Amino acid sequence: MSSVKTWMKLFAVLSTLGASSPAADKTLIDYFLPTPIRGQLTTDVWGAPNVLPRDPKNGLEDSTMKQWCYWDGQIIKGPDGKYHMFASRWDQGRGHNGWFGSAAVQSVSDSPIGPYIDMGLAWPDNQGGKGHNVTALVLPDKSYAVVVSETRPGDVFVSKSLDGPWKQLGSIQVDANGFEAREGRMSNVSMMVRPDGGFEIVARSGAIMISTNGILGPYKLQGRSIYADMPGLPRRNLEDPVVWYSGGLYHIVVNCWSERKAFHLTSPNGISNWTNRGLAYDPTTDFVRYTDGTVNHWDKIERPGVLLDDGHVAYFTFAVLDVPKDQELANDNHGSKVIVVPFDGVKFDRELANLFKAPPQNGK
Repeated sequence: MSSVKTWMKLFAVLSTLGASSPAADKTLIDYFLPTPIRGQLTTDVWGAPNVLPRDPKNGLEDSTMKQWCYWDGQIIKGPDGKYHMFASRWDQGRGHNGWFGSAAVQSVSDSPIGPYIDMGLAWPDNQGGKGHNVTALVLPDKSYAVVVSETRPGDVFVSKSLDGPWKQLGSIQVDANGFEAREGRMSNVSMMVRPDGGFEIVARSGAIMISTNGILGPYKLQGRSIYADMPGLPRRNLEDPVVWYSGGLYHIVVNCWSERKAFHLTSPNGISNWTNRGLAYDPTTDFVRYTDGTVNHWDKIERPGVLLDDGHVAYFTFAVLDVPKDQELANDNHGSKVIVVPFDGVKFDRELANLFKAPPQNGK
């Protein structure tokens, strides 16, 4: 009888431990929420059957696909309560490869979900508005910056207002700091202001760069790519990282274009001890869904961005394409846009933090 009681007690303890750590079996993809329908779900819009019906008023798009393909997408909430999305666009008549000539645009919405209205080129008098890999951030002095890379060498534009005008401040400078200089190439740049007031960049290479001397740097490389030899992470074709800080951790979501999956990494200091937390998103799953249950399966989901609310991620933006890139041709019924997907960042940060708490000692 004593033995039976012992086993019953052990079973109860194990059950309690399992119930107290729900995040252990979750990854970032489990925290995406259904998307509210801003307009209506329709099939009377461009796109392959896998993305229909859908809501053209979600995010930023040319619903006629007669003018523009859109890409990138980073949202900042303005002091006026409006939402400003910075993105890139190109002539749809050039197909997807038109991105080589993309230009930076700013758009505005009354809702974080959209629809976003294209307000035109962000800097029309500077190289004709040229800009790709567009991202944006609020600076410590409450002014704003837009950063472009890939087609420009990490050029930074600043303004005291989200409505512009945008003036080119300069180009990002990198100090290799004894590491390979190519790791600091300005491609797919994601930038954040650290809690300590410094600036942090992660680029396509996966190398971390830190500046304590302002947004232009010089940024010191902190080591080789954080992707190197990381368990569970593909060895090649990683791109489009986005970096942010929430819940006491630094986070990166990075996309593998060949596997069409993205992965979530965390670090306690944003520089070292990065850990692969598993799947961030996967276009073949049903995570892009509306509140009525309708699901869209975009062929490509890339260039993630995050919008934080009160210190937690509330929305992700994604550049999406309805067909493989080599099938998105000029003047067809296919194209790209920026979508906005809600995210339960409060629950995400709380449950992830629980994984780091020490187990109770002596029953306390």
